[in-house]
Parts: sequence; structure tokens; C-alpha cells
Amino acid sequence: MAKKKYYVVWMGHVPGVYTAWPTAKQQIDGYKGAKYKSFPDRAQAEAAFRRGFGSYLKQSLGTKASKSSHPRTRPSAVPSSETIIGKSISVDAACSGNPGKMEYQGVTTVGKRQIFHQAFPLGTNNIGEFLALVHALAFLQKQEQPDLPIYTDSKIAMGWIKKGKCKTTLVRNAKTELLYQTIEKAEAWLKENTVTNPILKWKTKVWGEIPADFGRK
Repeated sequence: MAKKKYYVVWMGHVPGVYTAWPTAKQQIDGYKGAKYKSFPDRAQAEAAFRRGFGSYLKQSLGTKASKSSHPRTRPSAVPSSETIIGKSISVDAACSGNPGKMEYQGVTTVGKRQIFHQAFPLGTNNIGEFLALVHALAFLQKQEQPDLPIYTDSKIAMGWIKKGKCKTTLVRNAKTELLYQTIEKAEAWLKENTVTNPILKWKTKVWGEIPADFGRK
């Protein structure tokens, strides 16, 4: 009789502890950067899930355990002291050229459900990252969720939000006029509103691509 196992999914469609592999597998199939591992008993599995992937991996790498004791991950990861907050929004931008056709989107961090999406004929990736953050902040304000975290992989966009200004050098002309009008609205929103939602840096090297990534790299 096969020994029962418990499966921890730290990062997947629905993170949690599962008692059946087929159910656990559903949570990681098609999820880029999924992180999971099996455990011999429920207590170990639940403790590992509570600690979070980064904390568990750091402890695991600090011991002389065998290679098979390390959690499975897509792609491979390094230790992190921070765990992913599942109840959050993730934003990202993509640009075909720099400048070039630009778009940005916001998705639920768990499940990658698209919440908003905007596209412009000409822009830059940094502008898209900035606008995505402001869009997420405004959206959460309307939803009366002032504490829900927002993930971004752009330090530049985080800095622009802090300054309340999109510090782009993109030329303003007929092709970029609509984009500049959107930037001005975003800057006005930041001036008129208080940012309460935590804006967190997505650790790509640890967790893989941000859930809002367009997958064009």
C-alpha cells in the first residue's frame, strides 16, 4: 500500500495543502513559476505552508539535506525572506520596441484573472509600468480596498509613484498626445489622493515572472 503524501502548493492557481496529487497538479499546471513539494505527514505540510516558500527554502538550503528534499519549483529559485501575498494585484507592461506599441494590465496575483488592460500606439515600458500602478491604485480605491497590496517588478515605476511624477523623456507629439493626456490624469490622481495600498517589489529571481507578465520575453 502506497504511503500517503500531502502536497504543498506555495505558488499556483490556488495555493494550499492538498491530500491528492491530481488536485495539487491542477494548481500548478500552466502556472509559470509554480512552487510545490510533497510531505510525508499533514503537520509538516501545514507548517511549511504557513512559513511560506522563501522561509522553507532558506531553511532547506541551510541544511545538508539531500537534493530530493528541496521543494520543486518552475523555474529554480533562491532563498527569500518574503513570501507572496496571494490576496493582491499584480501589474506589468509590455512594449514592442522602446519606444513602441505599449500596453499594460493588472491581474489577480492568484489565478491571473485580468482586472484591467490598456494599450497605446506609442510609449515606453516605464510609462506603462507607472500607469499600471496608478490604474491599480484608483481601481482599489473605487473598490474600497485601501489595504490590498499591489506587486510590480519595476523599481523605476515605484520611484515615480513616490515622486508623483512620470519622469519620462518621450517626445510629446501627435502620436503620443493621448498617452500624455493619460499621464497627466495619472499625475493629477496622485496629487489629489493619498496612496494607502502597499506597493511591493516582485522578486522575479525568486518567484519567476510576475503574474501580470505578457510572456513575450
